[in-house]
Amino acid sequence: MDSRPIGVFDSGIGGLTVLKVLAQRFPRESFLYLGDTARLPYGSKSPQTIRRYSEQNVHYLLRQGVKAIVIACNSASSQFTESEFEGVGVYNVIHPGSARALSLSKNKKIGVLGTRATIKSGAYAHELIRLEDQVEVFSQACPLFVPLAEEGWVEDPITNLVVFRYVQPLMKTGIDTLILGCTHYPILKSAITKVTGGQIELVDSGEAIADLIAQDIVRQHFKPARPGDSQRVEILTTDASDHFASLAKQILEPVQAHDFRVVDIH
Repeated sequence: MDSRPIGVFDSGIGGLTVLKVLAQRFPRESFLYLGDTARLPYGSKSPQTIRRYSEQNVHYLLRQGVKAIVIACNSASSQFTESEFEGVGVYNVIHPGSARALSLSKNKKIGVLGTRATIKSGAYAHELIRLEDQVEVFSQACPLFVPLAEEGWVEDPITNLVVFRYVQPLMKTGIDTLILGCTHYPILKSAITKVTGGQIELVDSGEAIADLIAQDIVRQHFKPARPGDSQRVEILTTDASDHFASLAKQILEPVQAHDFRVVDIH
């Protein structure tokens, strides 16, 4: 047993969709969430910059004494592929998301929505093909999704139009499964479902990572919290924002955050 918290990081609010799933699936585990809001978005940055920022976030969380790290950011996951770093297990979203998509897909035609950095890296296409060489992958960069999610424009007509513009071309390819290749995108899931008509399986990174951690607990690769432990969720950001705190509470509901604070990761 290990009562230390699990570290989770993203460039902004998107990773909270992963945190929510993990907190609900593992109610005794505590979590330390780091949103690198001072430097978002990652998706438009160079691979070298994304890697540097990711290493800084990981080192900060390690200094806080976390027992594992979840990279709740697809752009960061595409540049930080290690499963272990300085003796601590690292979970990124690419492998579990790809494996889940393949398990759901019947015709092996899979779509991927992501930031420019994630799509350009080819991380999902490479992983999907590595796992199943007969798969067909259709990718679409969606650079406007993150700003819409960060603004909280979930049920806005503009969001519906933008989502239609990005998703409709993928629908014409015959995909039956669609990977939401950015942790911000589940925030826009209702708008995406309007375009897909509910006929396409949507793959959420949070569920995929939760499944993988659950498997690792059974395999004794992951030490769970003690039976009597109570959950504590702390939200850290690298820049102050009342808007972030307000939106974070909405996304996490019914999960309760016990603390919000700004930190210097350097």
